[in-house]
Amino acid sequence: MHNLVLSCFPGMDLLGLAFQAEGFCVVRGPDPIFGSLHDIRTFHPPAGRFDGLISGPPCQAFSRLAHIVRAKGQTPKPNLIPEFERVVAEARPTWFIMENVAAAPEPAVPGYITRSVLLNNRAVAVDGSLYGPEQNRERRFSFGTPDGLVLDLSPELALLENPAHERAVVATSSKEGALAKSQQELRDGSSRRLLRSASALPGQTPRRAIERCLELQGLPPDCLDGTPFTVAGKYLMVGNGVPIPTGRAIARAVRRALQEQTA
Repeated sequence: MHNLVLSCFPGMDLLGLAFQAEGFCVVRGPDPIFGSLHDIRTFHPPAGRFDGLISGPPCQAFSRLAHIVRAKGQTPKPNLIPEFERVVAEARPTWFIMENVAAAPEPAVPGYITRSVLLNNRAVAVDGSLYGPEQNRERRFSFGTPDGLVLDLSPELALLENPAHERAVVATSSKEGALAKSQQELRDGSSRRLLRSASALPGQTPRRAIERCLELQGLPPDCLDGTPFTVAGKYLMVGNGVPIPTGRAIARAVRRALQEQTA
């Protein structure tokens, strides 16, 4: 029931993978990562075919780092939340989830009442343990239904705060992984220059390899081995995704809300 889900702006679709892991059947929509023909602005889903719609529209326009992009004379990526709202209006699903940074506007679709929750990845309990994952990543999840159902995340939250703490994974390879190209050199100690640069200077944060970013997002560290993506492309896909533990917590909360509605 309510199992067929359309995923828009999927990229690597970590949110879709999380919903799949919780028993939903996910159909992936267009994403420019597959080329210019995969443009959400030319996509028109059929009405009444999908039970749910999940999405994480680009957040760069609302990121705290957007002012840095503008200061360099560049233009942040456009706000595509209106396209998400249009797709929801055309598809008319029973419910939708939109994930984004806290500063992004909530989606507004006629006929739907939107309720939002802020969820930090560190707060999510994993495998029934008391502690959540280490990645400090807060995002807002907007849940839209005709009746204004509310996501109850209380069963998914840890009782105690995780003592481990790592910064959020980001999509820019220059920030995350300049050392990733030479991980073997670091391991075998063959590069004095890399050994010197591997440690952060005072006040700096060490860069992370793509394998560690994958682990922080809840994925096997070797899951992108053999793919044709560049190093920068891997960081882009992984950094733009929703951590699997967070996504699964949201998926379970959605299912509970729908089950309680029909009980």
